[in-house]
Amino acid sequence: MQKEVTTTREIEAREIPSGTKLMIPEGTPLAITQSLGGSYTVMTPYGSMARIDGKDADAIGEEAVASPEEAAAGKTTEELAWEQLKTCYDPEIPVNIVDLGLVYQCGATPLPEGGNKIEVRFTLTAPGCGMGDVLREDILGKLLALPDVREADVQVLFDPPWNMSMMSEAAKLQLGLM
Repeated sequence: MQKEVTTTREIEAREIPSGTKLMIPEGTPLAITQSLGGSYTVMTPYGSMARIDGKDADAIGEEAVASPEEAAAGKTTEELAWEQLKTCYDPEIPVNIVDLGLVYQCGATPLPEGGNKIEVRFTLTAPGCGMGDVLREDILGKLLALPDVREADVQVLFDPPWNMSMMSEAAKLQLGLM
């Protein structure tokens, strides 16, 4: 997918792969190269790639994704958490972090005062990847948006190290590895 757009207002983005915040001015031409999980990977006119959050979709002529509350009917908090994790994507790879095999743990624990705490442990495809904090914040934000989730503990781990055997068959097929 590649779609040419022009920003209608200034927006905050994250440079790929460093994760450095940058401001994209109003009127900037961009090429959307990936639109998955409610975020957008774009190519800037300066030759760099950046990630734009779904909350700023309107600034590039796109629509925001449906809220988690709309999809919650009849599901456990843990099921909803896994669904949210499947909307998180590495900005350079068009496969969600669950199918990439990056999520080692996801669990819900009821809190004494009501609601739930979600704990997620995940890794990166490479230890030096600068997008770890960006992915962590994306996961945290999506989990805290779930109904009945009051806390979330999201940590990046590097042990065991990720390898391609951790990917689902669907991910391998999508990436042409089968």
